[in-house]
Amino acid sequence: MAMMRAAVFVEKGRIELVDKPIPDVGPNDALIRITTTTICGTDVHILKGEYPVAKGLTIGHEPVGVIEKLGSAVRGYREGQRVIAGAICPNFNSYAAQDGFASQDGSYLDGDRCACHGYKATAGWRFGNLIDGTQAEYVLVPDAQANLAPIPDGLTDEQVLMCPDIMSTGFKGAENANIKIGDTVVVFAQGPIGLCATAGARLLGATTIIAVDGNDQRLAIARKMGADVTLNFRNVDVVSEVHKLTGGKGADSAIEALGTQMTFGQAMKVLKPGGTLSSLGVYSEDLAIPLSAFAAGLGDHTIRTALCPGGKERMRRLMNVIQGNRLDLGVLVTHQRKLDDIVEAYDLFANQRDGVLKIAIKP
Repeated sequence: MAMMRAAVFVEKGRIELVDKPIPDVGPNDALIRITTTTICGTDVHILKGEYPVAKGLTIGHEPVGVIEKLGSAVRGYREGQRVIAGAICPNFNSYAAQDGFASQDGSYLDGDRCACHGYKATAGWRFGNLIDGTQAEYVLVPDAQANLAPIPDGLTDEQVLMCPDIMSTGFKGAENANIKIGDTVVVFAQGPIGLCATAGARLLGATTIIAVDGNDQRLAIARKMGADVTLNFRNVDVVSEVHKLTGGKGADSAIEALGTQMTFGQAMKVLKPGGTLSSLGVYSEDLAIPLSAFAAGLGDHTIRTALCPGGKERMRRLMNVIQGNRLDLGVLVTHQRKLDDIVEAYDLFANQRDGVLKIAIKP
């Protein structure tokens, strides 16, 4: 049996590199030879035991690679073709997908794990969650015809590495924020997802984008991504400063991209009445809504949550943004490591050392 190297979840606090069989290809699948992948903040939640997955599961959900083998029913692709697949790879024939919520599709789950008609929160996220993921030499892409997107000629792995998850998620945060031309938007946390949300807000027409973080290096990158004002929360009272900058009105929208009570509460507090809070954070504890900022529930506020959209059309559009020179996300790839060094890469990324933003992992 042909084998491959893969990074698997062993137990809380342990991810290890092991040998696993190369997956068999079913009629609707594609086997992708990974050329580049990366580590996500969600993978760190898995490592810490804050998000449960099965022991022995291959982690990772951001695939860039080459088609090694195609299932017999997959049309429109060829072996040897460079492709990406979204971190979210649902069955687009499902009820959830056809209802407009493909990321929440659990139609392929069995028994009591499957909600009515296949609806299950987050179940469109299969790689590194429900099935073996991408931090390996190969990954099996299910429903490949709907989920594979060819990489345009001239784009490098590093240029498209953010598309499967970080770019799609960050842009979804901006899309969910109901941004209109001329709006003021506050983006809390300028990690890779927050930086993409900042860029997305600019592309959607916001004209005052306020980026918040505690790291001056990330705030400098936020300026390059489209932020007009940067606030280091260690130096200023963010809520007070936003109200000062907006003449007391408050922001039209706030995007929360970290997943803590503090950032969620501040995002609520900077909003004008009728404003929108777009939440991207992965939360590990119950949240409390600040009562006064929520106007006792009478403030016409909107709170929207999201899981990264996937699918080949979403990936095509994101790569169009890059190919059209509207945005360069290659600057977010600050480090490179071999798959053999994945344990050390997790330590670097989880502890945010050496100015790390994203690590390109190369098998």
